[in-house]
Amino acid sequence: MRISANFDGGNIQVVSLDDHNDIQLAIRPDEGGEFFQWFNFRMEGEVGNHFRLNIINAGAASYPKGWDEYQAVGSYDRQNWFRLPTQFQDGKLSIDVTLDCSSIQIAYFAPYSYERHLDLLAAVQMHPLVDLEHLGLTLDGRDMTLVKVGDGDSNKRNIWITARQHPGETMAEWLVEGLLNRLLDRENATAKALLDKANFYIVPNMNPDGSVRGHLRTNAKGVNLNREWQTPSLERSPEVFYVVNRMKETGVDLFYDVHGDEGLPYVFVAGAEGVPCWDARLADLQKQFTDVLCLASADFQTEFGYTKDEPGKANLTVASNWVAQTFNCLSNTLEMPFKDNANLQDPFVGWSPERSQQLGEASLIAMLAVVDKLR
Repeated sequence: MRISANFDGGNIQVVSLDDHNDIQLAIRPDEGGEFFQWFNFRMEGEVGNHFRLNIINAGAASYPKGWDEYQAVGSYDRQNWFRLPTQFQDGKLSIDVTLDCSSIQIAYFAPYSYERHLDLLAAVQMHPLVDLEHLGLTLDGRDMTLVKVGDGDSNKRNIWITARQHPGETMAEWLVEGLLNRLLDRENATAKALLDKANFYIVPNMNPDGSVRGHLRTNAKGVNLNREWQTPSLERSPEVFYVVNRMKETGVDLFYDVHGDEGLPYVFVAGAEGVPCWDARLADLQKQFTDVLCLASADFQTEFGYTKDEPGKANLTVASNWVAQTFNCLSNTLEMPFKDNANLQDPFVGWSPERSQQLGEASLIAMLAVVDKLR
């Protein structure tokens, strides 16, 4: 048998393959060594054989509580992903696999490859309302691409959506794919109504370098992009630098920054309640947005989530806080689970690409509910 991670988004180090019941692996840290949790590798072996894969450094990962009640994902065709029996004990994450085919891909969550990212860009540009804009290059020389949807009418609201600041949170780009497909559906009334009122500026992948390198949280220089928004630089965080400058040109009326959370088994948003400009208008917009999203998607809820920042105490290096304060607008960080949604469990697939896509579609309904009140 053999294990390989030498591909786009791959991450694993082989420690020992001597014992099929104790295959020892380790997750390779992001550049700089501060973060690690993402894994993505391919295993080959004899059909019918059972293997136990032990990730021996899991206990030292960035979010060890993320392993509680967690199940790894696997796929034989790299299209359909299912959960594998997984347990975390004594600092090891153990994954049990009995092969139905000679090769299986195993990952922290269903990967969203750079090739699929390029396919998404190529597909959406065929729509007459879509224009792709090159913002600049990443530190590894990859394109930062902005998807513009709309006619550019300055009287319309400007909605900005970003995903995958943290590259291992692949559910974020799955959500954007679902949102874009629905927004560009000529037969969809919600999409038509929104595009009559708003222009969309969407960055499907804020961190292409980290995505390809198999990082959990950082770019090619080991920088957490979601702590760079107040003072981005071309030397450390060109990805944020380009987006911030483009936002200042267009203005922002609604911001939606899409993420995944390692620990919490729920779908929720973190608002900008702690920014200095927070007032009754923004509070009303926030409530209406979340109330409608609860109706549009039964996966979304408001009971569980992060503790709200105290008034005036928000960290303005974080994207949703910086955007809210800079543009005095409705701004949210959306979080999805790596595990399953504890409110609507699916033992076979858990939280999945398909559910992420559907949440993206539902998000448009919540945006339509508030679009007329954004200014």
